[in-house]
Amino acid sequence: MSELVDARGLSCPQPVLDTLAKIAAMGTGELEVLVDTEASKENVARAAQGKGWKVDSISEEGGEYRLKLLGG
Repeated sequence: MSELVDARGLSCPQPVLDTLAKIAAMGTGELEVLVDTEASKENVARAAQGKGWKVDSISEEGGEYRLKLLGG
């Protein structure tokens, strides 16, 4: 079962900070992150990869992005 971080409507760096906090709390697993800007999408993906997590997929719908991250 995956965890979810809904960071839509938040300004950078808050989506990154929320994602990193969830990664730290989880340690391993599957995490989905929702963001609504291109910059947040790129920054969250880069931050997760910096912590050793894999960006499994990124989907876009209606100007919102769903990142699926895998850690462990």
